[in-house]
Amino acid sequence: MKALVYRGPGQKLVEERQKPELKEPGDAIVKVTKTTICGTDLHILKGDVATCKPGRVLGHEGVGVIESVGSGVTAFQPGDRVLISCISSCGKCSFCRRGMFSHCTTGGWILGNEIDGTQAEYVRVPHADTSLYRIPAGADEEALVMLSDILPTGFECGVLNGKVAPGSSVAIVGAGPVGLAALLTAQFYSPAEIIMIDLDDNRLGLAKQFGATRTVNSTGGNAAAEVKALTEGLGVDTAIEAVGIPATFELCQNIVAPGGTIANVGVHGSKVDLHLESLWSHNVTITTRLVDTATTPMLLKTVQSHKLDPSRLITHRFSLDQILDAYETFGQAASTQALKVIISMEA
Repeated sequence: MKALVYRGPGQKLVEERQKPELKEPGDAIVKVTKTTICGTDLHILKGDVATCKPGRVLGHEGVGVIESVGSGVTAFQPGDRVLISCISSCGKCSFCRRGMFSHCTTGGWILGNEIDGTQAEYVRVPHADTSLYRIPAGADEEALVMLSDILPTGFECGVLNGKVAPGSSVAIVGAGPVGLAALLTAQFYSPAEIIMIDLDDNRLGLAKQFGATRTVNSTGGNAAAEVKALTEGLGVDTAIEAVGIPATFELCQNIVAPGGTIANVGVHGSKVDLHLESLWSHNVTITTRLVDTATTPMLLKTVQSHKLDPSRLITHRFSLDQILDAYETFGQAASTQALKVIISMEA
């Protein structure tokens, strides 16, 4: 089969690989029909994710058709169309019993990280019964690819951890796919203000279309002052960090109001400074999280009922043969205006 393989920092190749085989009773082999590229894949290529070793097939998002299942799989059978979760969970270990599927002792974020992932014609999915979701009849499969990772990530790590509430004020730092996913799902809770902050006017324009009440371009370095001016000098109740660099985490510290929450979503590859000299007395909560995908069933229902349309995040489409072009497009988003790219296995 063809697969996109990580060959070390800055290096990736389309290679011929052996089709995966069942290894454990709970495994399923899924023929991937559509996948995508995540910002985390770019972090891997920068060398920020030490657990991902050269030779790994990348990718942790996608939809497909089950080709075969292990003897322990009871919820699925060959021919079922499924959504592949970015998190594999056994459902039985102490972390899974607490809803922390991302820390599953035999799963977690392993696809495209510790085991071969979805940017290939086939993928082996461990713990299939609790890591796959049946696709409803007539569903838009491209839109559902967004539910593999970015929608639950923005919702769980940003909105839920950030304690977004009716009438509250929210700032989202970073109008990339995950930041926009947080914007879409924050509206479930009717905050009074959602301020989107980014360097890219195109993305800020999209954020307005997606429901942001205000936008701030942070190019000039005055974003904190602008947010304070928009919030009567107080700052925001929830600051969602959706980039993963020191400057954006520092900005969140500068704009959070007393009693507020900083919800970190971004993948950080270098250290950041925590300004306790300013925050020690402010009753501020700082949260971190790797998505657990515990909310995926709920998000599936909201998409099915047309309360949420994640297809709005898709800007480009490629075939698997064009995946290197897809990476170039996604990685140069400032010039290509890319959000999420769909990679189809069919030419």
